[in-house]
Amino acid sequence: MNFADSYRQSITDPQTYWANEAKLIDWHAPFSTVLDDSNPPFTKWFVGGKTNLCHNAVDRWVATQGDQPALIAVSSETEDGQLHEKIYTFAELQAEIERTAAIMLSLGVAKGDRVLIYMPMIAEAIFAMLACARIGAIHSVVFGGFASNSLATRIDDAKPALIVSADAGSRNGKAIAYKPLLDEAIKLARHKPAHVLLVDRRLVPMTMIAGRDADYAALRRQYIDAQVPITWLDSNDTSYILYTSGTTGKPKGVQRDVGGYAVALASSMKHIFCGKPGETYFATSDIGWVVGHSYIVYGPLIAGMATVMYEGLPIRPDAGVWWSIVEKYKVTRMFSAPTAVRVLKKQPPEYMKKHDTSSLKALYLAGEPLDETTSQWIASALGVPIIDNYWQTETGWPILSIAKGIEDKPTRLGSPGVPMAGYKVKILNESTGAVCGANEKGVVVLEGPLPPGCMQTIYGDDDRFVKTYWSNFSNEQVYSTFDWGIRDADGYYFILGRTDDVINVAGHRLGTREIEESISSHPNVSEVAVVGIEDKMKGQVAVAFVIPKNADAAATPESRRALEAEVMAIVDKQLGAVARPSRVHFVTLLPKTRSGKLLRRSIQAICEGRDPGDLTTIEDPMSLEQIRAALAG
Repeated sequence: MNFADSYRQSITDPQTYWANEAKLIDWHAPFSTVLDDSNPPFTKWFVGGKTNLCHNAVDRWVATQGDQPALIAVSSETEDGQLHEKIYTFAELQAEIERTAAIMLSLGVAKGDRVLIYMPMIAEAIFAMLACARIGAIHSVVFGGFASNSLATRIDDAKPALIVSADAGSRNGKAIAYKPLLDEAIKLARHKPAHVLLVDRRLVPMTMIAGRDADYAALRRQYIDAQVPITWLDSNDTSYILYTSGTTGKPKGVQRDVGGYAVALASSMKHIFCGKPGETYFATSDIGWVVGHSYIVYGPLIAGMATVMYEGLPIRPDAGVWWSIVEKYKVTRMFSAPTAVRVLKKQPPEYMKKHDTSSLKALYLAGEPLDETTSQWIASALGVPIIDNYWQTETGWPILSIAKGIEDKPTRLGSPGVPMAGYKVKILNESTGAVCGANEKGVVVLEGPLPPGCMQTIYGDDDRFVKTYWSNFSNEQVYSTFDWGIRDADGYYFILGRTDDVINVAGHRLGTREIEESISSHPNVSEVAVVGIEDKMKGQVAVAFVIPKNADAAATPESRRALEAEVMAIVDKQLGAVARPSRVHFVTLLPKTRSGKLLRRSIQAICEGRDPGDLTTIEDPMSLEQIRAALAG
C-alpha cells in the first residue's frame, strides 16, 4: 500500500486502520470497540482492551532480547567532562523497574495515584516513569530546570502521593541543587505529598526531612530481589499528565491514555521513524518535555530498540560528543532540534568528521521551524536524510512529517511534511472560519476525532479542554493548534508561528502570561508586555517591555541595567532560567487598543523589523514610538 492509500484508509475507515496498527502491541484483553466518538471532542480508543505501557516497552522483549541493550545512560556532566556511560539490558531494566515499583508500593502509592517526577537526566528517572506505568500510577514529569513557584503550581494541580527527585542536576559541569527548590515548592504548595523519594548523586549536600523524605539507594537495597507483576489497565485509563504552558497563568495538564498512546507510538516508530528491534535510537531532548516521553522513553522501547538518554550539552567535552555516541552505539535513528544543530554549526567543522556516523540512517528535527540553511548544512555534514516533523505536547506524536516507512516521499525544505495517519488537517481563515486556499495563511486546525495517542482532556478540567482547544471557530468544532500555517498546491504544510501568546524558545513552550505575572511581582513594575521574537539560534526568545512604577528607577543607563537585572533574577527564581527574557526594556506607554487590549503582534512586528499592521484601533500611536526608541537605545 502506498502512503496516499494508507492515509486515506486512516481517515475514511479508522476502525479498520487502527485495529490493524493495534497488532503492533501486546493486549492482555482484546478491545471490543476500536473507536468511541459518541461524545465529541472526548474520544476513546480501543474500548474494553487491557494493556500496559511498561509491559510493551520492557517485559515483552525480555524473552527474545533480554541480554540486549535497552537503556544507554550517558552523561558528560562529570568533574572532568568526560563521558560516563552505563548500559542496562532489557532484563536489567526490568529488574530496576521492579525494584522502583516495589519502593513506590512500600510508600503507599496505588493505582491511579499521581507521582510527580522532578529529576535530572539520569537512569533512575526512567525507572520511576516505567515503574509508575507498571503499577498503574500516573506520572507527571516536571522539567528539572523549573523553579519553585512553577513546581508548586503543578504539585497543587496533580496532588501527587509521592514526589521522586534528586539532590541535584548538573549543567556544563556545575551542580544545580534540586532539593532546596523542591522543599520551597512543597512549602509554597497547598497540597503536601506524603513522601519524597530522593536519589543522592552526592553533587551537593542534602538535608533529609524525617518522616517525609526517603533515600532511594537504601530502599533499592531493601527491595533488590523484588518482583512486581504488571497491573493491567483499561486502554482509556490515564497513563500520565504533562504540563504545558497556556495563555493564562495556570499551566495545562495534558492527560494521556494508555492503549491509544501505546499504539500511536508503535505505529509512528514503524512508519515515521523506521525503527527496528535491536537497533539504537538517540533523542537529544529531556524527559521533562513530550519528546522525552514519546521518543526517549516509550517509543523506542516499545519498538524493541535501545534508547540513548544523554545528560549534558552538545559541545561538552567537545562538539563531537553526540557523534561519538552515534559511533560507539551504532545509532540508526536520531531525533534533535534545530536549535541544537545551529549550536553545532558554529563549531569547528572537524568535529563533524571526527567520528564514524555511518550507522545513522536519518536525523529527525522538531520543536521549532527548520530553516533551509540549517537543514542543508547538517544534511551535507552527515550525509543522511533530514526529516522535519511537527507536533505538540497535546498530540504526543507527529501531526506532519514524511512516513518513509510506508513510502519514500520527498521532503520539502521549510515544510515538516504532510498529515500523518488519522490527522485531518485544515487551514482555516481566522476571521471567517472558511477553508483557506493553496498558499493562503490561516490557522492550522484538526478535525475530530483525533487519532490515538492525543490528549484525552486537560487534567481535572474538561470544560477548559473544550473551551481552549475546541471552541475557537463558531461554524464548526475543530481542534486549534494555535499555529499559523499554509498548505502548498502539492499538499505540503508550512508552519509560520503561534497565533496565541505562547512562545517557543529552543523547543520549550513558554506562556507570555506566566512570564508577565512573574515580572509583575517586582515591586517597581506597574505594567509589562512580553512577546516572543525571532532568534536565529533558538527560534524565538522572550523580550519584555516594562512600565516602572517609579520612572526615576529607569532614568539612566546604569539604573536601567540594574532594574533589568533585578527583573531577570525574579523570573529566574520563580520560573527558571529557561523563561528569562533576553532583554527587558523600559517605557512609559504600552501599545493598546482603545478597549485596553495589548497589541502584542504589533510589538512583536516592530521588534522583528516588520510592519506593525492595522493600527486603526490603537489608543496612542506614541506608544509604538516608545517601543522603537527602547529597542534603539
